[in-house]
Amino acid sequence: MPIRILIVDSYQELSQLSAGFVAEMVRFKPSAVLGLATGSTPIGMYEELVRLHIEQGLDFSKTTTFNLDEYVGLSESHAQSYYTYMRRNFWDCVNIPSDQVHIPRGDAGDLARECEEYEEGIERAGGIDLQVLGIGTNGHIGFNEPGSDFGTKTHVVRLSESTIEANSRFFASSNFVPREAISMGLQTIFRSRRILLLADGESKARAIRQMVTGDVTPQLPASLLKQHADVMLMVTRQAAAELPEDVVKLSGT
Repeated sequence: MPIRILIVDSYQELSQLSAGFVAEMVRFKPSAVLGLATGSTPIGMYEELVRLHIEQGLDFSKTTTFNLDEYVGLSESHAQSYYTYMRRNFWDCVNIPSDQVHIPRGDAGDLARECEEYEEGIERAGGIDLQVLGIGTNGHIGFNEPGSDFGTKTHVVRLSESTIEANSRFFASSNFVPREAISMGLQTIFRSRRILLLADGESKARAIRQMVTGDVTPQLPASLLKQHADVMLMVTRQAAAELPEDVVKLSGT
């Protein structure tokens, strides 16, 4: 099935519609297993999900979540850890029990075992029903950088210089950005039953064009999603700026 594409006019609309997409899954299946992403793009989605919880009673009490990744070497209490990000933006703001949220431990003593146990946890939960993704300017998803094997499961990855530079805005400088991370692998992501990929801003336009119109190749990890049966690509007009006109017309916008 071709990737479905929805082009929206603003970041606010992206946030509202993506939150609605997630909320629909939770309402349909209260015990849904969600794969969650971090970074700047999904913050608005989390804000809207929190609003739906507070104002409309969206119930996360039976929901389980698994995050895509975490920096190696950062503890849960570190200000720039993705654990702290998730607590601040989502977990502490809704009624999801703490034992139902999962994120790799970046400071685990045995990183290989941590990766194995994370995979085992996803399998015990029954697999991921809906995986939310962002996309890097180089086409990475999770922290699976260009050249990543499509068959990888949760593993330790070396971050590319472009990813380190892109993420330096969250740190005092690029010197403070960890050089490694634990990430769900491409096979782990691909096994999700449904996938929602979000993109905002002109900096993502080239990666989005290559993903939609190019070949499936490890050099653009997001291109693997073209082989998945159920993918929704939700992008702002800025992120869709390099898509061919015929693709834009097919998107219905």
